[in-house]
Amino acid sequence: MIASAEQSKTIQTRLVLPSDTNHLGTIFGGTVLAYIDEIAAICAMRHARRAVVTASIDKIDFISSAKIGDILKLEAFVYSTGRTSMKVFVKVETEDLFTGEHHLTTTCFLTMVAIDENKKPCPVPTVIVGEKEEQLVQYYLKANR
Repeated sequence: MIASAEQSKTIQTRLVLPSDTNHLGTIFGGTVLAYIDEIAAICAMRHARRAVVTASIDKIDFISSAKIGDILKLEAFVYSTGRTSMKVFVKVETEDLFTGEHHLTTTCFLTMVAIDENKKPCPVPTVIVGEKEEQLVQYYLKANR
């Protein structure tokens, strides 16, 4: 079983609402983390064609914040696989609706595990990562150390 990173690529768009924000008018880190966990799970399920669980959040960098009215764009793909696990990269950017400006807010690396109907780990397809995805992962793994 082999699948490309492109096949798992998942994109979500969300609006930052007042209920998502703290007293400074910026989004709660926990809210961003919940969005990241959700998109990573969807991405991993697309790759494995199985249910998945989050095994770990390996690295997260909050680089800048999003404010009320911003659009959040989350992008995820599987970049590495083990026997039952998948490494997922998630990038979060904001878009200002009025200016169209984009800013990187968060990057995250997670490990997801595929499970069978008995909730036991099960094999996943090997991932083939394209050059573009590999460069992106390597860049963010080295950044913000």
